Amino acid sequence: MRIDVFTLFPGMIDGFASESLLGKARESGRVDLRCHDPRDYTTDTHRTVDDAPFGGGAGMLMMAEPLFAAVADVNPLRPLYLLSPGGRRFDQKVAEEMAASNGFSLLCGRYEGVDHRVREHLVDGELSVGDVVLAGGEVAACLIIEAVTRLMPGVMGNEQGPVTESFGASGLLEEPQYTRPAEFSGWTVPDVLRSGDHARIARWRLAQALHRTIRARPDLIEARGGLSTEEHRLLEEFPPVPYP
Repeated sequence: MRIDVFTLFPGMIDGFASESLLGKARESGRVDLRCHDPRDYTTDTHRTVDDAPFGGGAGMLMMAEPLFAAVADVNPLRPLYLLSPGGRRFDQKVAEEMAASNGFSLLCGRYEGVDHRVREHLVDGELSVGDVVLAGGEVAACLIIEAVTRLMPGVMGNEQGPVTESFGASGLLEEPQYTRPAEFSGWTVPDVLRSGDHARIARWRLAQALHRTIRARPDLIEARGGLSTEEHRLLEEFPPVPYP
């Protein structure tokens, strides 16, 4: 997968993408991540990439010329997305769509935003990581890159992970999980998980995922069309574990 990122701070992206599973995916060639600095496409001695908005207003805007020049020279893989609070909400479904493609490109805004002609004539769409305003698009780009690349075959090393985790195939939040020791500070792992009864463990896990989702994200239950008769039985059979 090829990913091009246009950013005034390429070190932020490269540093993040050099660690952990993403770093290994880059080293193996599964992910071809390229960062491009619009400052390299300026024509003045100060390498200017921003200017005051016409009509006045607070802050500065990223200029159109360096961005258009950078994209024209790089010829990135499309679609090219501008990272913006007003874009399409990025979620697990969008991550899955992007992971199924050959790649994509991201444009990180800075300052008060970008010249609107970038939206109109350069990018193919906009993505938002939430109803929050950041100083720039770099953190959002890192989030999107990790969420997408970890879904690629061979990146995680555990192919079941994306299926069983939160927002996976079930559409539920993930159930609580435990590891050794079986008792810690007087708190014990639920007996069912140490029973060896794998069918019962599977039912317990689904029940806990349902309890957690109902409590924290009831909208996900509604999106699934509510609870089935069997799921109601599971909720009665297995009470919820405590959550803060």
